[in-house]
Amino acid sequence: MATESLTLHPSGSKMPLLGFGTWKIPKDSAADVVYKAIEAGYRLFDCACDYGNEIQVGQGIKKAIADGLVTREELFITSKLWNTYHHKEHVPLAFNRTLTDLGLDYIDLYLIHFPISLKFVPFEERYPPEWGNMEQDPVPIHETWAAMESLVHSGKVKNIGVSNFTAVLLMDLLSYAKVKPAVLHIEVHPYLNNADLIKFAQSQGLQITGYSNFGPTSYVELGSPAAKNAVPLFKEENLSKIAAHHNKTVAQVILRWLVQDKIAVIPKSVNPVRLAQNADIFNFKLSTEEMDTINGMSIPLRLNDPGVYANIPIYA
Repeated sequence: MATESLTLHPSGSKMPLLGFGTWKIPKDSAADVVYKAIEAGYRLFDCACDYGNEIQVGQGIKKAIADGLVTREELFITSKLWNTYHHKEHVPLAFNRTLTDLGLDYIDLYLIHFPISLKFVPFEERYPPEWGNMEQDPVPIHETWAAMESLVHSGKVKNIGVSNFTAVLLMDLLSYAKVKPAVLHIEVHPYLNNADLIKFAQSQGLQITGYSNFGPTSYVELGSPAAKNAVPLFKEENLSKIAAHHNKTVAQVILRWLVQDKIAVIPKSVNPVRLAQNADIFNFKLSTEEMDTINGMSIPLRLNDPGVYANIPIYA
């Protein structure tokens, strides 16, 4: 698989531009799906405690390594700290649970999942805690970040970063971080290009991972009114024309639009044909006019908004 990578700072680690997302992959198929993705050439895997399938994802990784498909060093594994583990004493507990579930000795990138701190939920009570507990328990980000930095010093994490942070929160974090955040992980698709935030983060030395690259598709089944009322990107006229011009799918055009701007992508599919298609994005280039056309599609339409489904308006 032809691919490219981004250099993370300050570690110098190489993060593939093309990755594989594990959100919403059922437990009973996750190990096989991950194994097949590795077999197809994917090397970056985006995981999280909240997804509830890290044990099975780890099983797929373990089998692929045992079968000689890949070495651990060739993989780039990302996971995330959930909202209920922001206190300094809970960060290592949550991380070690993720490390154990994945069956790994280290993680390449560990992210604060949301700038939201909720009351601690013990593992034996509920794991993963998901959005089951909505009681806020404010913890300053500097406390959580210091604990994240300790994970780097332990050697168990190569890089740390943040997810779903705004520019203002990044400014605050950068003012005191001893280990700078390497990655900003945010929602990015043609209906929400997040251009200003991306430009700012990149200017500060952060690399970007864009999630939900195909927009409303992943959110319709979750009952999102915004997703239901939006034209599916796969049926959007401009994207369809660009895809036809390059003899590519709309999905490939969207992914190419992102990686061409040095934004890492993490699409997922359990379909072998689409799995291969999503990886086939490094053999063509969009013109400046085509890039501008897609950039001009931003409404903006935010789909992953805790203000809507959790009454925590972090983007207000």
